[in-house]
Amino acid sequence: MLKNLGKYIFMIELGYKYIHVFKKTYFHPFISQKPAYTQLSLDRQAYSNRVLEFLNVEVKVVGNVPTQDKILYAINHRSLLDIIVMEHIFSKHNKSGVWIAKKELFDAFYGKFFKYSGCMSVDLDHSRGLLSFFKLLKSTLSRVDNLNVYIFPEGERHKDEGIKEFQNGAAKIAKANNLDVVPVYINEKLEAIFKDAPYKETKIIEVHFGDMIEHHNLENGYKEHFNRVKENR
Repeated sequence: MLKNLGKYIFMIELGYKYIHVFKKTYFHPFISQKPAYTQLSLDRQAYSNRVLEFLNVEVKVVGNVPTQDKILYAINHRSLLDIIVMEHIFSKHNKSGVWIAKKELFDAFYGKFFKYSGCMSVDLDHSRGLLSFFKLLKSTLSRVDNLNVYIFPEGERHKDEGIKEFQNGAAKIAKANNLDVVPVYINEKLEAIFKDAPYKETKIIEVHFGDMIEHHNLENGYKEHFNRVKENR
C-alpha cells in the first residue's frame, strides 16, 4: 500500500513542479514555435526520465528510430506509462514532438500538465472542433520543420491482448499533412509493470519500432507489425 502511494505522490509532486517549468516556455512572450516545442519536448522528456529512474524501469528499443522528422508515430495504448516510456525513447534520439489527446483529458485534474507541456487537444464530438484542430496542426507543422506527431490510434487504453480497431483520426492527420507513419508496439502490459513498481532489480521492457507505412494502409500496416512482433517472441 505504501509502495503504491509513494510512487503516486512522487509522480504528482514532480508533475506539478514541471507544470511550472512548462509555463515558462508556454507563456514566454518572445519565443517562436520551433524553439518552444523543442524546449517543451525536452522538459517532458526530463520528467519522464526521472519517473522511470524512480520506478527502476529501463527501456529496450527493438528496431530503428528514424533519423528524419515530420513523422507520425502510431503507438498502442495500455497504460499511463506509455507516454513516459515513449518520451524516454525520444529523449535518446533528439526528437521534438506533439501529443494528440482527446479534449476531455485536458479537463481532468492533470489537464494542465497536458496543456502547458505542448500537447494538442482534439474535440471529437463537434465538427467545428475537429476543423479547428486540423487547421492548428497543419499551421504548426508548417512552422516547425522538425516536429513529429505522437498518437494512440486506438483512441483509448486497451488492457487486453491484441489491438483494438483504430479510430480514423491518425490516418486523416497523416494524409492531411503528408506525414510518413511509423508503427510502434509496446510489448509489455505496462499497467501491471506500473502496479509492481518501483523495482529492487531493474525491470526491462521492450518497445518495437516498425518500418514506415503509408497513411492509407495505417491500420493494416500496424497489424502486420504487431503480428511480426508476436511471431518473433
